[in-house]
Amino acid sequence: MKVLILGSGAREHAIAEAFGRSSRTTEIYVSPGNDGIGETFDCVALNGFEEICSFCKNKNIDLVFIGPEQPIAEGLSDYLRQHSIRVFGPSQAAGAIEYSKAFAKRIMTKYQVPTAIYRIIRNRAEAEDILKSFKMPVVLKADGLAAGKGVIIAHDLAEAYEACNTLLRQDCGQDGVLAEEYLEGWEVSLFAICDGDNYRTTLFSQDHKQLHDGDLGPNTGGMGAYCPVSEAQEYRSSIEKAILEPVLTALKEENCSYSGILYLGLMITTEGPKVIEFNCRLGDPETQVLLPLLKTDMLDLCMAVCDGRVDQLKLQWDSRYAVGVVLAAPGYPGSYKKDIPISIPKLESRVYFAGVKKTESGLISSGGRVMTVLALADSLHAAREKVYTDITKISFPAAVYRKDIGLRANKLS
Repeated sequence: MKVLILGSGAREHAIAEAFGRSSRTTEIYVSPGNDGIGETFDCVALNGFEEICSFCKNKNIDLVFIGPEQPIAEGLSDYLRQHSIRVFGPSQAAGAIEYSKAFAKRIMTKYQVPTAIYRIIRNRAEAEDILKSFKMPVVLKADGLAAGKGVIIAHDLAEAYEACNTLLRQDCGQDGVLAEEYLEGWEVSLFAICDGDNYRTTLFSQDHKQLHDGDLGPNTGGMGAYCPVSEAQEYRSSIEKAILEPVLTALKEENCSYSGILYLGLMITTEGPKVIEFNCRLGDPETQVLLPLLKTDMLDLCMAVCDGRVDQLKLQWDSRYAVGVVLAAPGYPGSYKKDIPISIPKLESRVYFAGVKKTESGLISSGGRVMTVLALADSLHAAREKVYTDITKISFPAAVYRKDIGLRANKLS
């Protein structure tokens, strides 16, 4: 079968690699991809719905896998289905679970799914009264898509007003800014593979959002992850029964049945698991640590979703641990430096490329998050040692990366 993967980052590199392990995949295209991905897979530039559709028809593409959230929010999955092209990704309506935080909150409130208390702030006039009603710290979120960087934790009222004003100045979605209660606990990510009626859940993983060690600094698109998170296993049943099943039922009753992969960003609190956010696709960098552990054929997984056979899907996983560390350009997540030369020797770890360009003299950086370095080992400690040893062998001057990916496991309870 022939597969087209849409996206350009390390996540899409890991997705392409997963399809590459399938015995049934004959051709793999990535659009737009990047020059690092292009060293292994065919990257093609496709602009707009019509061009993507024409490419699929001309190349007899059997499956389109949508990596990022933006095409889902724009309605690409619906468009492709209307043109009889098999696509892995939810409908535009169901994708609102991610691209509208207010929609997600309304669904959770209506169907009694455990999450943080919230209020919507639509303008600066509302901000003062609403923010005064919250105990500090308070979490401010842009309603719409913000590439993983639309969340600010404010520790006092002055900081909260400033954060709210910053988000309101941006194009932060139809409903403005969400003010949420700050949840105490520890975070974990879980993916659900859904076909509208049935689901299967994956291993747990844990993202590290802040830029600096110790969860300090600004929020980013993700600076690394590890998988599995064994401490979360005891919560799987309650997460499925109290969160996942009600949400899938809710979406079905709201006439936007969910088909694809649903990301659950969770906080494990003293009161049990609560939802921080949903995503309508695979997360980045969690994908880079999850898919290398997947032993089930990636194409079989996708076909089970597309054909409504998830109840027959048996997920099998590698028993090892995966640790992925993101190497970013200096200045990220703000204005970052480009065109930094990169040299990577032969490593035991895998490298998934994101913001890179190929020149006559070799690879150079072209984005904020440049690559994810991924190591597998029989223990979390060994995987950490392997990945950080290999990072020291990579020539990427002034690279920014966290040194503590995976260390949270020692603090979970």
